[in-house]
Amino acid sequence: MKKIQRLFSLLFLLMALLFTGISVNAQAKLSIGRETARQKEKRMQWWTEGRFGMFIHWGLYALPARHEWVKNRERINNETYQKYFDEFNPDLFEPKKWAKEARAAGMKYAVLTTKHHEGFCLFDSKYTDYKATNTSAKRDLVKEYVDAFRAEGIKIGFYYSLIDWHHPDFTIDKYHPLRPANDDDTAAYPALNKGRNMAIYRKYLYNQVTELLSNYGKIDILWLDFSYPGKLGKGKDDWDAVNLLKQIRKLQPGIIVDNRLNLEDYTDGADFVTPEQVSTKELEKYKGKVWETCQTFSGSWGYYRDEDTWKTHRQLLDLLITSTSNGGNLILNVGPTARGEFDYRANNALDSMAQWMHANSKAIYNCTYAPETFLVPDNDKLTYNAATKRLYVHLFEYPASGTLTLKGYKGKIKYAQFLHDDSELQYKEDGNDLILTIPIKKPRFEIPVVELVLN
Repeated sequence: MKKIQRLFSLLFLLMALLFTGISVNAQAKLSIGRETARQKEKRMQWWTEGRFGMFIHWGLYALPARHEWVKNRERINNETYQKYFDEFNPDLFEPKKWAKEARAAGMKYAVLTTKHHEGFCLFDSKYTDYKATNTSAKRDLVKEYVDAFRAEGIKIGFYYSLIDWHHPDFTIDKYHPLRPANDDDTAAYPALNKGRNMAIYRKYLYNQVTELLSNYGKIDILWLDFSYPGKLGKGKDDWDAVNLLKQIRKLQPGIIVDNRLNLEDYTDGADFVTPEQVSTKELEKYKGKVWETCQTFSGSWGYYRDEDTWKTHRQLLDLLITSTSNGGNLILNVGPTARGEFDYRANNALDSMAQWMHANSKAIYNCTYAPETFLVPDNDKLTYNAATKRLYVHLFEYPASGTLTLKGYKGKIKYAQFLHDDSELQYKEDGNDLILTIPIKKPRFEIPVVELVLN
């Protein structure tokens, strides 16, 4: 009996090893390239160290000024939407101003919508007439953006919509402006799509991405948006996403690509995940991943004249600090007006970020979450620079008592100061804790930062 038991145990072990091997091989097959983890880390280094970027959503939807999805929301056909193309005349477009504002706000990279879901191209594509060079602008607006931001030392990113509501071969789905009155009426779609050929659109998409990555020099980021797989949606097969990503990597080997190609089954199908418009509390669950949260100053991505839910300076700082303190990036969006400039509310928000970042950027750049051995003071947040051995305490709740208690910090630090002016903060031991003396009068920053030099 014991011999039989040993035989069964041996057989079970062999089967487990076999299945493990199959699993490993299957996992190995789900890889598009051959980049090692170390190579990826090096390629991504500037991005993870920069932490902060600018998104720019700009297109024909700036003219109706009723949300960038206005064509979808109001079910506008191409003929009706044409008036915005005819009237597009960004006479105040000065991308050098945009770039200077981004740099002043502390943004290390920028991503511009070269084409959004409406299908209008800000660049001079040879595959369409629906482009800026055929409007009153009469020029390639993407080229001017690239030149201006590159001159300011800001990394260059392109957003390109996988979706195209203008292209005649892009098949009508649940998000298309020409969808049936009942979005879920599956029987109505075949007739609506008669004569449309997704294969033709797929080639168009491939050709335009190739143009963008061939005609403007080194491109640092490509933001593709977005997949929605399912019966009435579109996913990786509709984009031929694997071959598209191969082409992207071939043309720009160092580029960083987002996760919206629906390639979750591949270990290298994306470089970072993109939680969109989520709360700071939700961002905490991304700790340990490579991620960037995309957020708006207001409730819309494109210019929305009458929208009035603009985030406060404190809310914007909270997003930036919370992102860094959980090992992620923040990309904040501006939606320029149809005349091509940032409106006053966006400028005010950028100016407020510029003031804070001028004094406190060391607590953001090259920083991440703190080691678990450092307890976070109540209601505050920590960021950490491993290279310089500096820990930053972001004082969300400024201590009215004139003291800040750091529990369990005894013997861990050798100096303390405010980051904005390098003014010393004295401290004393209290058991295993340290008690910092903080001035009663709060510094002029919404969220002051204490810099701790670690042992």
